[in-house]
Amino acid sequence: MTDMTEGGSVRAPGPEKDLSETTPRKDPGTRRGGGDPATRGRTTIADGVVEKVAGMAARDVFGVHAMGGGLARTFGAVRDRVPGGSKAATRGVKAEVGEVQTALDLEIVIDYGVSITDVAKDVRENVIAAVERMTGLEVVEVNIAVSDVKLPEEEDEEPETRLQ
Repeated sequence: MTDMTEGGSVRAPGPEKDLSETTPRKDPGTRRGGGDPATRGRTTIADGVVEKVAGMAARDVFGVHAMGGGLARTFGAVRDRVPGGSKAATRGVKAEVGEVQTALDLEIVIDYGVSITDVAKDVRENVIAAVERMTGLEVVEVNIAVSDVKLPEEEDEEPETRLQ
């Protein structure tokens, strides 16, 4: 009968030996614990973090006027006017984050006159690149819903603040 040690090597059963006399002492500067320090422990990334990264990356694409549907933008405009409030970077973004993969759903408003398919392709590429670079997660899909088109003569739903 053999036992498996944590390192995966096989050793025969028997009395433990005291190796303190036969094993050379380690230099005080040598790392303890074995293995690469970067692999000790686990990193978890919250859904909100991935949503913020994806939202910022999507907004950077030419042709994206806003993120989120009409109701989300209306509530966001009210929230933005509250002192201390800021634009919600996660508006219009939903992420499902696993241990090594993520899937994203984006809702966008585009500017009139741009190609919807080109904007969607550019958003998808920019979001995937940013999320994978910043989080190390594999992006398995980015679903994009275009909920509105911003016409040139339409006023923004997000009113300007009264304070300068």
